[in-house]
Amino acid sequence: MFRSIYTILIFLLIGLGSATAQKVIEKTPAKERQKWYNEFLELKENSIYKQVPWQFAGPTNISGRMTDVEVVRPKGENYTIYVAGASGGIWKTENEGITWKPILEHGMSTAFGDLALDLQNQNTIWAGTGEANIFRSSNAGAGIYVSKDGGETWEHKGLINTNTISRILVHPKNSDVIYVAAGGNEWTNDKERGVYKTSDGGNSWEKVLYVDEMTGAYDLVMDPSDPDVIYASMWQRIRKKWNDPRTEANYTETGLYKTTNGGKNWSKITKGLPAPEHLGRIGIDLCKAQPKTLYAFVDNYEKLEESDEFNATVDAYGRPSSGRIKGATVYRSDDGGENWRQVSGQNEYMENMSGTYGWVFGQIRVDPVNPEKIYVMGLYLNVSEDGGKTFKDLPGMHMDHHGLWIDPDNTNYLVNVNDGGVAVSYDGENFRTFYNNLPLAQFFNVGIDMSEPFKVYGSVQDHGSYRGTVDLSRGRDQVQPVEFEYAPGGEGSNHVINPENPDQVYSAGFYGTITKTDMKSFNSENIMPPVPEGVDKLRGQWLAPFILSPHNPRIVYHGTQFVHRSMNAGKSWERISPDLTYNNEDMKGDIPYQTIFAISESPLKFGLIYAGTDDGRVWVTKNSGTDWAEINEGLPYRKWVSQMEASRFAEGRVYMTQNGKRDDDFAAYIWKSEDYGQTWESIKANIPYGPVNVIREDPKDENMLYVGTDYGVFVSTNRGESWDVLTGNLPTTYVHDIQIHQRDDMAVIATHGRGIWVLDIRLMKQVSKAKESNEAAVILDIPEVYAPGRYYRRNAAGMHAPVYLKAAGEVDWRINDADGTEIFVEKINGESGLNYIDWNLLDDSDEAVKPGTYKLSVSGDGFEVGKEFEVKVRRRYR
Repeated sequence: MFRSIYTILIFLLIGLGSATAQKVIEKTPAKERQKWYNEFLELKENSIYKQVPWQFAGPTNISGRMTDVEVVRPKGENYTIYVAGASGGIWKTENEGITWKPILEHGMSTAFGDLALDLQNQNTIWAGTGEANIFRSSNAGAGIYVSKDGGETWEHKGLINTNTISRILVHPKNSDVIYVAAGGNEWTNDKERGVYKTSDGGNSWEKVLYVDEMTGAYDLVMDPSDPDVIYASMWQRIRKKWNDPRTEANYTETGLYKTTNGGKNWSKITKGLPAPEHLGRIGIDLCKAQPKTLYAFVDNYEKLEESDEFNATVDAYGRPSSGRIKGATVYRSDDGGENWRQVSGQNEYMENMSGTYGWVFGQIRVDPVNPEKIYVMGLYLNVSEDGGKTFKDLPGMHMDHHGLWIDPDNTNYLVNVNDGGVAVSYDGENFRTFYNNLPLAQFFNVGIDMSEPFKVYGSVQDHGSYRGTVDLSRGRDQVQPVEFEYAPGGEGSNHVINPENPDQVYSAGFYGTITKTDMKSFNSENIMPPVPEGVDKLRGQWLAPFILSPHNPRIVYHGTQFVHRSMNAGKSWERISPDLTYNNEDMKGDIPYQTIFAISESPLKFGLIYAGTDDGRVWVTKNSGTDWAEINEGLPYRKWVSQMEASRFAEGRVYMTQNGKRDDDFAAYIWKSEDYGQTWESIKANIPYGPVNVIREDPKDENMLYVGTDYGVFVSTNRGESWDVLTGNLPTTYVHDIQIHQRDDMAVIATHGRGIWVLDIRLMKQVSKAKESNEAAVILDIPEVYAPGRYYRRNAAGMHAPVYLKAAGEVDWRINDADGTEIFVEKINGESGLNYIDWNLLDDSDEAVKPGTYKLSVSGDGFEVGKEFEVKVRRRYR
């Protein structure tokens, strides 16, 4: 019998059964987030694995979503561009895009909403965290940062719980005065929304415009002739787990505001705009040469005449139409916002400009010298030269546009950012793009196969699915990033590859569809389970889960609101569970919700299956679905189940993670059960920060666990009693998925913002073993070493030997040949933990050594250790 939602609420309200009731856990306060982040930094600094390197595997041929761009002026004297990644940090080029480098890739958040340069000192950059577009893969921010040295160093300046920052204005004559538009929490009501002002360079902030707990600030524009005149766009919205953030019938607070005294007083300026209940997100801009001319780009929900043909259509994700609306609409004012008039036509071009998700865009730019020329960003970059009456799109770039910079000295010089990266135009029409040197791909997942070398599969936001090769033939420490190629699946797809046949790939489409593809012929077959009799439709999550049985790869399990099973590789299906969600009618909207998000079958017992839902229910069946038992006791109420992992080593053992992101809750939820989920023990231990996205058990060591969070990777060697940070050189980024390659002992992670990375598990385990030993020093396995070629010499990779030291101190290391002759000696200052000894394969006389056997010796205070290694003849790379 299933426990109803009402029963749970009664437990919560009357406080009975405290041992079994589920706790309602609220969003995380700012002070707690700051405390947790400091604890994370301390763990990172003290981790014994901080020198274990992650290696970027790719892709090298695609980039990811950018949210804003700033350019240092004047062009000709400067070629510096800054871009903000939606979830990949801030990047800088000093040669107009030939090369880029990350300048802010570690922080309380690496998701960015806006950048602003101080025009009095263009080395001063303000960066607001939290992508304001609040699309399905947006990540929360944690306030605002400033750099006063061109991005070399950064200082956090508060506003932690604003969560989304959409615009920053720096006063053109007073660098201490900054205005910030804060959208607020993505998922919950809060009082942190509104327009903020600082008059002391960010040391303190005053909220100068506040409407209510649902209405945030989404755009700001300043009159250059009078910086006390500022216009603000306020948007009433909330994202629900089952609905996109569109306007609703009782929404009345969206609108435009104006201050003429630097934010002391504001007046609403909406005359001529649609009624508030029809106003979605609004972007605003003015013409600098004619500052009383303003434009507003409105996501307009005014209904158009019903069309049966239109209403029968579905959007790009297969969701049914909710009726015709005006959609993208452009308004103009020539009197400083006092009166507005619609200037855009009502036609198919405008209706399609923002697709079905206009809240993602909201960006408009006016030519600085020509008030009739405007740019509107939607699916394409659109330009109008007649004041918004007609538009054309500017081709040659990736779709979905979020930022544009126009050079006031030459308005044909444009820099654009979009879901694929950065694009530059010198003539206002033709663009060159920078996608292959900005590694910011936003992966949702990763799957691995058993080919040799093995391949990784993943789905990428707004790109579709890709696969690439992880080649270990150069050495386990010499993985090269590669171009990825298209793979089956959509932009939100899990991938499972038949372990016995790497050419058979299962992948998802949008919201729960499932496909089987033969990679030799690239023939795909839709194997979606049928809708059961009496059921309206199947509900599948964006990343709907499916697995192949560890007992037989022809057996497929797939999750919608039900668990489905196929015994014949998807040719036929049976439903083996009831609806495992709360199935609350009030929580059904335009996004599938109340779905299964995690499925795991025990490798030790066929038919022992666990399932977790996005609305927080957890289930087990021990008999292939004949009976299901809910196993929620002691867990937080309605927290999204992000992963379940049945143990390979003990039949009753199961691990689970939950993710509070959609409650604006950033705590870490990690659980273990030894009794099939009847009781749960928190094994979060010393992990300070979530949200937690995935947990994996090591395939060879039952005590070793891996966890991926929005801050990186953690590892435990004692089954969750304590954790070490496994981030090393990994950027602070959102780790959405982890796989452990059982044959090759490589960890593979999918990051949502920095692509795919791999780590040598064998090396990590050696570090762990060395730490537990009593040895003062241990030389770990030395990666393969190859003799320099005739034309190679000083460019050879050389020896890169890992050495674990119990204590820090000065140590000597030397190289002896097979005869025992010392040919090289040097000193290093070793750290406690993992160190590396690098030798360029040249002897003391600067001659290249020949292939053969050599010995590395390391000595220090009271110890000496040695290990032989071979310098091999270089072979041709694969």
